[in-house]
Amino acid sequence: MCRQFLLASVGAIALTGSAFAADLTPPPPPVPIFTWTGLYLGGQVGYAWGHDAANAFIPVAGILIPASINPQGVIGGAHIGYNLQYNQWLVGVEGTVDGTSLQGSTSLFSPFGSVTANSREEIQGSIRARAGIVWDRFLIFATGGAAFTGISNNYSAFLPALSLSQSSNVSKTRSGWTVGGGLEYALTNNWSVQVEYRYSDFGHYTDFPFAGVSAVGAVFQASSGHHLTENQVQAGFSYKFDSFPLAPVVARY
Repeated sequence: MCRQFLLASVGAIALTGSAFAADLTPPPPPVPIFTWTGLYLGGQVGYAWGHDAANAFIPVAGILIPASINPQGVIGGAHIGYNLQYNQWLVGVEGTVDGTSLQGSTSLFSPFGSVTANSREEIQGSIRARAGIVWDRFLIFATGGAAFTGISNNYSAFLPALSLSQSSNVSKTRSGWTVGGGLEYALTNNWSVQVEYRYSDFGHYTDFPFAGVSAVGAVFQASSGHHLTENQVQAGFSYKFDSFPLAPVVARY
């Protein structure tokens, strides 16, 4: 009888010890709250179309020929940026570099002959601010800042009345501004996808394609004015690096 009592006591103590040990087991760590805060980089590809309100002015003939060039093509490249989220609000900065196949041409006709202009953009870039509102893994944002593009304009003049048949190429880098917006969705804590639309204006500029060329016994002077604007739609992906936020993220949805 005493032996049975002792065995029962030992079993009860063992069960109590197991339960106590179970109580001492630390709980699993909480699932971290998703945040958009952090450094990210990625790529994008899309389509762009523009409008160049061009003209040609030939002083020796006293004529101004209006025209327009509508370049279009594929655009794609890479981006890098940083987001900072506070509650449902997000601010950030992003830089992009894109290669493009945008090109377009036009022909200008006059009683003296014709001038053909071909415009090509080979590379573009931007440095922009971003601001948006967040619903967990869904982000809607607006963006705006500075834009840059490299432009190569090739001119071919055939003006028999002025005894001129000449080609000329003028290349330059233009700066301007860009604004737009888009949608982004986080597939995981690190990977996200987005779509974006932007409008860019690269301002007014003037080329002097045939400077120094002789025609009808004198130096031929001509100028070509341009004003390039552009629309682009792109889809892209980003990888966000894990990091400590610069400010606490408070989830209030």
